[in-house]
Amino acid sequence: MASLTTYTDEARIALDTLAGRAAGLVSPSLRIGVTGLSRAGKTVFITAFVHNLLHGGRLPLFDAQSSGRISRAYLEHQPDDAVPRFQYEDHIAALVGSRVWPESTRAISELRLTVEFESASAWNRLLSRGKLSFDIVDYPGEWLLDLPLLSKDYETFCREALEMAALPARADLSAEWRALTHEVDPNEPADEMTARRLFEAFSSYLRACKADHRALSTLPPGRFLMPGDLEGSPALTFAPLGLQPGARGKPGSLHAMMERRYEAYKTHVVRPFFREHIARLDRQIVLIDAMQAMNAGAEAVTDLERALTEILSCFRQGRGNLLTGLFSHRIDRILVAATKADHIHHESHDRLQAIVRRLADRAIARAGFSGAAVDVLAMAAVRATREGTVRQGKETLPVIIGTPLEGETIAGETFDGDTETAIFPGDLPEKPGLIFQQPGPDEENAGSAPEHSLRFVRFRPPRLERTAEGVTLSLPHIRLDRALQFLVGDHLA
Repeated sequence: MASLTTYTDEARIALDTLAGRAAGLVSPSLRIGVTGLSRAGKTVFITAFVHNLLHGGRLPLFDAQSSGRISRAYLEHQPDDAVPRFQYEDHIAALVGSRVWPESTRAISELRLTVEFESASAWNRLLSRGKLSFDIVDYPGEWLLDLPLLSKDYETFCREALEMAALPARADLSAEWRALTHEVDPNEPADEMTARRLFEAFSSYLRACKADHRALSTLPPGRFLMPGDLEGSPALTFAPLGLQPGARGKPGSLHAMMERRYEAYKTHVVRPFFREHIARLDRQIVLIDAMQAMNAGAEAVTDLERALTEILSCFRQGRGNLLTGLFSHRIDRILVAATKADHIHHESHDRLQAIVRRLADRAIARAGFSGAAVDVLAMAAVRATREGTVRQGKETLPVIIGTPLEGETIAGETFDGDTETAIFPGDLPEKPGLIFQQPGPDEENAGSAPEHSLRFVRFRPPRLERTAEGVTLSLPHIRLDRALQFLVGDHLA
């Protein structure tokens, strides 16, 4: 990780951490990062996290809640005035009132949730104030995938981008950009219109990779997909070039201009993001949409594993001692969670969790990850379906029942967004390794579906149940309580 920061960065991180530790003596806090690639459910997870604590949700495996030791939970002003607030109220209104999914994460945001509790330990009750704030930081996983660029020069970035673009799963999508790149002479005079054409072709290729039918995950630079207020700036108007090994950009050339803008992107976009946000985290959850990748095929699964490896390698993991903890944060717990477990029957949940374990274990081994507790989970922060069975001839099939979003299709049927439907989602493979295997020529020619073929559609949020007394229950979920217990349970013990 040292290669990602300068001495100046480290000094600023140390000063910020020391100031935060001093403030924590008066108001203890735990900083939790929530990330994941597009559509993994970051906004929904945070909204469900907060809603269930504010309203005493059903969380049987979250010990502090289930044992009645949480006396009160409430929102407070966040400590970082320059960071946009996570608009919890808008998101919960969308989920509960309109039954629509909230807008996806487009930029970084933050929310402070404070919990007053009684420790389970008599000794801790003497030492602890029984009050802890969770500073929840929501940020796009695509931005996290930019951090490895800090240790790569422009030539390396170009070479790796072109190699990646030529892979079978990407070659047709990148053809236009690669053709334009080969037509351009890096030594020609710098020209803004040429730079824009290259940037637009390259960013179009990245967006095409992200589409549902490809579901590819490793797509740096991340801000090309989510530019925010930097859209149109020179720092976001560059692209890889076809460079000869060891080539140096001549002053005034296209090569020199692209290299300068690449370095500006690292300096003004990526490095501050790491220093001001990632380096301050104590706990982290990484959400992944594994089923979408499986639907798209083995190449998308392999690409998801590559992205997960890149993500895990970016964290400052491990446990610090009393002295080092004063000057730097270390992430000592990371949860890798596959979302949308409500889109399959519970009989396949263990298989989904085994697949996530396989993805995470391989990523951890490749990233050289150590020093932090890592767990995996199949979950749904908001459960949009319920389970049932249907008879098909002499066979009884397990199904999920919910309201598909308007326009979703399956087996030629298009849903209207109002009609509840029972769907047999299919089975996940018993052996996790099968998801990495491409179908053989015979299977492709026969048009047969792979063993893990899923009938995957997106559902509307659920209609909240009411008790006999007319009390509206909290958002239903699958294993949100396990996620909370792993992430924060020890601090409320």
